[in-house]
Amino acid sequence: MNLKNENPDIVNFLANLSNDEVFTPSKFAINILDQLPSHIWSNPDIKILDPSCKTGIFLREAASRLNRGLKSKIKDDKKRINHILKNQIFGIAVTELTSLISRRSVYYSRDTNSKFSVVKKFNNGNGNIIYNDIQHVWNIKNRCEYCGATKTQYSRDEDLEKYAYEFIHTNNPHELFDNMKFDVIIGNPPYQLSDGGHSRSATTIYHLFIENAKKLNPKYITMVTPSRWFVGGKGLDGFRKDMLSDTRIKKIVDFESSSDVFPGADIAGGVNYFLWDRDHSGKCEIVNMRKDQEITTLRSLNEYDILIRDSRALQIIKNIKKLNINNGKTLSLSISPSKPFGLRTNYLPKNSGIPCWFIQKIGKKFAKLSDVSDTQNLIKKWKLLLPRAPIAGQTDFSKPVRFYYDGNVQIAKPGECCTESWIVAGAFSTEKEALNYKSYLFTKTVRFLLLQAVISQDVTRRNFMFVPDLINYDRNYDDKFLVKKWNISEKDWKYIDSRITAS
Repeated sequence: MNLKNENPDIVNFLANLSNDEVFTPSKFAINILDQLPSHIWSNPDIKILDPSCKTGIFLREAASRLNRGLKSKIKDDKKRINHILKNQIFGIAVTELTSLISRRSVYYSRDTNSKFSVVKKFNNGNGNIIYNDIQHVWNIKNRCEYCGATKTQYSRDEDLEKYAYEFIHTNNPHELFDNMKFDVIIGNPPYQLSDGGHSRSATTIYHLFIENAKKLNPKYITMVTPSRWFVGGKGLDGFRKDMLSDTRIKKIVDFESSSDVFPGADIAGGVNYFLWDRDHSGKCEIVNMRKDQEITTLRSLNEYDILIRDSRALQIIKNIKKLNINNGKTLSLSISPSKPFGLRTNYLPKNSGIPCWFIQKIGKKFAKLSDVSDTQNLIKKWKLLLPRAPIAGQTDFSKPVRFYYDGNVQIAKPGECCTESWIVAGAFSTEKEALNYKSYLFTKTVRFLLLQAVISQDVTRRNFMFVPDLINYDRNYDDKFLVKKWNISEKDWKYIDSRITAS
């Protein structure tokens, strides 16, 4: 009996719920399961959990492998299928709808008591794929204690979906299956929840599934996540630090374009899956996937505060760092923080006051003198202004990136300020210095170094952590000068050139 062949593969015909609840294509699920050691599929005692079931694809494919692997140990087909589905395969659905889809995928029926179900003798119609209507727990800040959802967004009528995912609404995930010991935890959890903030503001939640999975201390964890955690992500600083210091992460497979694995989905910065092995302690195998290119390296994850996804770029960064330019000082220390003059992006232009640069479509208007703060003494200087979102709309980082060009930067004169839609990249006594500095930032070499710390459209001072600060900008800069000064090889320059478009 072959579960995969007999069950119509509805998975590949389902539309995604959103870019944050993405159904996993069967081919991708198979590739992820391939990372697990083959010997587990002949183990009749191993237990597998998907804590974020949407279609049941991971559980279905795992059951199919167990069915093949256990043929010599449980020869009767029906007994073998019953054993696998009753004792080895478990799931927690993210919604009531996905619980029905998942049971249909795994049991051939949404009701295990149905005559169409391939497994018998369950005490209920749900089998081992559970779904319970969980409630958010609101704190005094009107946010859920467990997932951070906002009460204004998710305190809803009984018949509306609340997105209170059971696996992450507990401090003790052991209790969900009566302290059952799981050997493998696998899944593609929901990525985030809208928090009702400005524009596309959202609360990240996929890391909560990983943290609770680790609490169960299985032998293996493999999950799909957005790759934003490598560099940024709202509320992910602690999670990133934990992941980069966890020597049990054995492998990361990173896709710079989410469409390579999720057709039709647009996930900014791409996606990845990782394999966490409880008994592994050492370096991590990192596989960079860019269209038809695949590069594999063995690396320590904690070399820097972020994970540089591009292994070829990593060596270029190391070579430049060896030069110890100005004692290793980078532009992340000199570029202004957000709101350099205390003015929010939605600050309304005034009819008179201090000349002020607003968003691109408004241009230069005025700000009220009393509304402007100048704690860094910038107003009296020549300033290079960079947009906070220089690559707005670009979510596919497998394509070359531009960042800055004459049309999206400004030279602000002495006496001028800006809102937080800009960052002050540098402030100088003369216009000539500001223009020289601009030429430095416009080089492909500098923008390539910037790219290695960017994984979303938002660019702040922190993203310049690999760009050397030359301190004295006394000349016009171009790539020919930097390539020679920084001893960049011809091979490395060709790669830099291919990743950055002309300004």
